Amino acid sequence: MKPFGIGLIGTGYMGKCHALAWNAVKTVFGDVERPRLVHLAEANAALAEARAGEFGFEKATADWRALIADPEVDVVSVTTPNQFHAEMVIAALEAGKHVWCEKPMAPAYADAERMLATAERSGKVAALGYNYIQNPVMRHIRKLVGGGAIGMVNHVRVEMDEDFMADPEAFFYWKSELSAGYGALDDFAVHPLSLLWYLFGHVEAVITDMVKPYADRPLSEGGRRAVENHDAANVLMRLGGGISAVLMANRAAWGRKGRIALQVYGSKGSILYDQERMNEFELYQAEGQGSEQGFRKILAAPAHPPYDRFIPAPGHGLGFNDLKIIECRELIRAILGEPSSIVTFKDGLRIEKSVHAMAQSFHERRWIEIG
Repeated sequence: MKPFGIGLIGTGYMGKCHALAWNAVKTVFGDVERPRLVHLAEANAALAEARAGEFGFEKATADWRALIADPEVDVVSVTTPNQFHAEMVIAALEAGKHVWCEKPMAPAYADAERMLATAERSGKVAALGYNYIQNPVMRHIRKLVGGGAIGMVNHVRVEMDEDFMADPEAFFYWKSELSAGYGALDDFAVHPLSLLWYLFGHVEAVITDMVKPYADRPLSEGGRRAVENHDAANVLMRLGGGISAVLMANRAAWGRKGRIALQVYGSKGSILYDQERMNEFELYQAEGQGSEQGFRKILAAPAHPPYDRFIPAPGHGLGFNDLKIIECRELIRAILGEPSSIVTFKDGLRIEKSVHAMAQSFHERRWIEIG
């Protein structure tokens, strides 16, 4: 089988992550053809040429449409700002390409629906970049929960906090624009929602509060501009099976760098996990003598596949980009028709439906049932 030809649109932080994953997937897993990095698109020709040389792509362009029209491109990675996803993804699918798009699908729910409809018509694989579910530790937590290791789950708390917007005098940029979405909810709270979906299924009902820690931000050219979306949100949720849940998200939380704190409480124990310590979790099981019960720290190890594909010894640790490599392998599995743990557009749309329901709840000040 000939290797897949890869196109990459956007070369910022996530674009580089995709490039690293495409470059490394053969080296790590060994059971796939090495992808051919064919075409890269950026906002201007000079930057595109520079990034193509750095990332290992054969061709560069300032016109993303030219990349999509390239017959040598089979799979398109879309890593541009959220508001450009729909147009690019739909064009790629209509051109007969598979798509790997960073989350969220689109700021507008109608655009996300169009993306899903196009994907279903095309028959091509359309995956969303939710790499946190690919963590070997998270896979093992799912196995424990599903196997009844902590009994019947009754309550879940999840928090996502970062401080990249904590400075009130940081310059205004596109993530504070209304066109970018609701703010913390769809910018990054979709990540903990993907974990909830992965472990327990989709959210069924929500009630939400959102806040703007700072009303405006300075502009680089002088003056100030009003912040148009919300940097923090609190959500009460109901999950399937009668599980109560709480989601808190804050992208203005000083000192937090990449925190997704997950607490799962069941009838026979508890599980604790924190993304800032992504190679470990804590397990409490209500067994044996009460005087000897306590949380056990479990380190990621070769016993938690596919950790073993990266490192032969426990406790050494994987990183964010390694999870992207695992996600890349899962995407290739899906394209080859094999069982895969990617987040499809269908599941991704349900995650985004939850986000829009949260925003609706905030504006209407009531519980929203999610059909």
